[in-house]
Amino acid sequence: MKLKDGFITHETGDEQIMVSAGETKFSGLVKSNATAAFIVNCLKEDTTEKEIVEKMLEKYDAPENVISADVKKILDKLRSIGALDE
Repeated sequence: MKLKDGFITHETGDEQIMVSAGETKFSGLVKSNATAAFIVNCLKEDTTEKEIVEKMLEKYDAPENVISADVKKILDKLRSIGALDE
């Protein structure tokens, strides 16, 4: 899976902003905290949910079940706005 080409991101301090700049059904702005931004950045290259969880386990000191739930939640939100190529 990968972030669709029509979505671009911009880092501003502790936040990441994502907008749709292409032909997508979503028209709006998505603000992400550092954790969600990390997941979105992983999606700039073709990856899997499992690979994202593994990268987060290396970066964050949290139990795997918590990280897995967070990744799933963010991926579900990105799916709901049509931001993922799967």
